[in-house]
Amino acid sequence: MYLSRFLSIHALWVTVSSVMQPYPLVWGHYDVCKTQIYTEEGKVWDYMACQPESTDMTKYLKVKLDPPDITCGDPPETFCAMGNPYMCNNECDASTPELAHPPELMFDFEGRHPSTFWQSATWKEYPKPLQVNITLSWSKTIELTDNIVITFESGRPDQMILEKSLDYGRTWQPYQYYATDCLDAFHMDPKSVKDLSQHTVLEIICTEEYSTGYTTNSKIIHFEIKDRFAFFAGPWLRNMASLYGQLDTTKKLRDFFTVTDLRIRLLRPAVGEIFVDELRLARYFYAISDIKVHGRCKCNLHATVCVYDNSKLTCECEHNTTGPDCGKCKKNYQGRPWSPGSYLPIPKGTANTCIPSISSIGTNVCDNELLHCQNGGTCHNNVRCLCPAAYTGILCEKLRCEEAGSCGPDSGQGAPPRGSPALLSLLAALLGTAGPLGI
Repeated sequence: MYLSRFLSIHALWVTVSSVMQPYPLVWGHYDVCKTQIYTEEGKVWDYMACQPESTDMTKYLKVKLDPPDITCGDPPETFCAMGNPYMCNNECDASTPELAHPPELMFDFEGRHPSTFWQSATWKEYPKPLQVNITLSWSKTIELTDNIVITFESGRPDQMILEKSLDYGRTWQPYQYYATDCLDAFHMDPKSVKDLSQHTVLEIICTEEYSTGYTTNSKIIHFEIKDRFAFFAGPWLRNMASLYGQLDTTKKLRDFFTVTDLRIRLLRPAVGEIFVDELRLARYFYAISDIKVHGRCKCNLHATVCVYDNSKLTCECEHNTTGPDCGKCKKNYQGRPWSPGSYLPIPKGTANTCIPSISSIGTNVCDNELLHCQNGGTCHNNVRCLCPAAYTGILCEKLRCEEAGSCGPDSGQGAPPRGSPALLSLLAALLGTAGPLGI
């Protein structure tokens, strides 16, 4: 009853979402971990795959700049307006709140008018390169669900690399290169995401699309997540089953949208011309007013909630799993190898619940909620299952002839296990016979 009600509400929500916005809520099906259903044997728990909501992940990050003293204002300095190199009466002063531009202003939600922004020192040491690394760290594995968007208060840099880490900053891989001239800057032919396909979606490209200096509406840089989803789910992301199927079976694709850290490498500020004007170096600097990163905690489809406590994100693991990413079975619940939940079948996925170890079941072998005796077996004082002659196992889950290796068409025991479809589905989830193998 509750499951059917949930599915009806879900179907209505998907319909409304598709009308109200061009893109549905990405990866939004798996927000329930379990529900009670009624079977011939009574109420049982039906376990589902689940994951936390997608949210603005900049609320939880830590930012680090390298070099650490690259922020303007200590000592105070003047800089020129980007559009007018002769207007050089702007001041950056770290000791005066109204004139300071610290790193946290890249993520503030209610800033000063007209806008708040972080700003680097000017290129006063030219021809030495003006380079800055901005590292965003979560101390937690997260899955990206929307485009990364960086808004510059100054002109967009002539050269920049967006990098990612999957091991908390120990190693880095390029995500995308940005340049006014890709061939000159990185020895790469320029491309855009539109030039990619399902087969090349993991290709690391250099784009010139976001690197013009001073033109109108030229402040934003994107790393396109949704356009990559669209190669599998269609232009309006309506065929999510296709995307889920790919994510389930292709570890490299899952890892592509997964990070623990991001790094923005600013290599050359917006010059706006071929040559640097050495007489007006105060016009060259970096300034970022906003960074947006939308995603969710990676919990391997074993948690609906990710809590932020003591400056740390943690999955509240379900399905008898544990660990920062719900990446292993709890102690005494290792009756089969741990596996991530599965996105399929839509809409509830497959939970791949960890089940009790045989050695840990102890005196409570069976009960009336999770551990039902299967295939006509009866629970005797919660101590053991009394199995029909053809079945064996802790929960009467196996054909006796299978253990002996004698099942066959003439054995009289080649039929599949008996029981209600709902109960057999639960047994399949418990014993790991449903859903894909873990990758």
